[in-house]
Amino acid sequence: MTIKEIAQLAGVSSAAVSRYLNGGYVSEEKKEQIRKVIEETGYQPSAQARMLRTKKASLVGVVVPKINSESISRITAGIESVLAERGYQMLLAGTDNTPAKEVEYLRLFENYPVDGIILVGTIFTAGHRKFLKETKVPVVVIGQRTSHANCIYHDDYGAGKAMGQTVAGFSKKGVAYIGVTRDDKAAGAAREDGFIAGLKNAGVTLFEENKRTSAFTLESGYESALDLLESKCDIDVISCATDTIAAGAIEAIQTYLKKQIPTNAADAGARMRYILENTSIRVTGFGDNQMLKAVTGGIPTIHFGYKTSGIRGAELLLDSIERGEQIPIEMKLGFRLVGADPSDSENLT
Repeated sequence: MTIKEIAQLAGVSSAAVSRYLNGGYVSEEKKEQIRKVIEETGYQPSAQARMLRTKKASLVGVVVPKINSESISRITAGIESVLAERGYQMLLAGTDNTPAKEVEYLRLFENYPVDGIILVGTIFTAGHRKFLKETKVPVVVIGQRTSHANCIYHDDYGAGKAMGQTVAGFSKKGVAYIGVTRDDKAAGAAREDGFIAGLKNAGVTLFEENKRTSAFTLESGYESALDLLESKCDIDVISCATDTIAAGAIEAIQTYLKKQIPTNAADAGARMRYILENTSIRVTGFGDNQMLKAVTGGIPTIHFGYKTSGIRGAELLLDSIERGEQIPIEMKLGFRLVGADPSDSENLT
C-alpha cells in the first residue's frame, strides 16, 4: 500500500499521513483515524523510500565478540532499549572472538549502509585502527579505551586492584591467577595488572608459576585450573579474569580432588556449591554472572555496569548521528565488588 491509499481509507490528506509517520503534528482525531487504518491493513512504511527521503536508514550495526554471553546480552539490551525509544533498529553481528571478523563486519556495516556502528571491542589490531581512522560512519567502542573513536569503558584496573586487595585478606597460603590474553587491554592486561598491584599493596606476591592464561570459555578455564592444581603449587585462592573461567576452575577442583558429588546435591542443581563448600580453595571472578551466582550461592566477583555501558554507548552514538557532535568522548564506568564482605570471610567460596 501507499501513503495515498492509507490517506483515502482514513479520510485525510497524504500530507497528514506523512506527518504522522514522521512524528510531525497531526490532530488527535486524524491521528486516531490513521492509526486505525494502519492497524487494520498492517501497513509498513518502505525503508528504502524513507532512506531516500530522510538520508538515513535508521539502522545501527552492532558488532560483538560472541552472542552466548551474559555480559554481551546485558550490553545489547541496553543498546536496544535506547535505539527502540528513538526509532532505530539494530543489526547484530557476532564474531566468535575473532578480531579479523570484527574488521570484516565493520566494513560490511559501513557499506550496507547503516547510520552508525557500535563495536563491543576485545583486541584492537592495525586493521581496527585503520578502519576507525578512515571511516565516515560514526562509531562508538564499548569495553575498550581508544583514542580513535568515542568510547565507553570500565575501570578494569581499579576492579582488579580491589579484587587483589580482597583476596590478600583471606589467603593464608598462596594466590593463583588465571587471566586472558594481554592483547585484550581491558580484561587481559588491565585486570591482571590491577590484581597484582592490589596484592602487592597488601604485601602478597603473585608468583609467575601460579599464573595461567585461558581463553574466554569454561572449558579453557577448567584446563588452566587443572594444570595449576596438578603442578602442586601451594595455593588456597584461584582468581579468574572472568566468571566463565571461574566456573571452569570450580569443576577442575572437583576433578583434582576426585570427590563424589552426592546425588541430592547434583539433582538439586547444587553441584558447584557442594564443590566449593567442601574444599579449602576459594575461587573468584569478574563479571557477576547471574547463572553462576545461582548455582554457587555467589563467589567474590566484580559487577560491571554492562547494561549501562550499552545505554550510554547508544546515546553517544545517536547524539553523534543526529546532532553531528564531533567532540571526542571517553567515558569510564565504575564497578562494584560483590560477595566478598571481609566480615563474612568464612562464607567466601
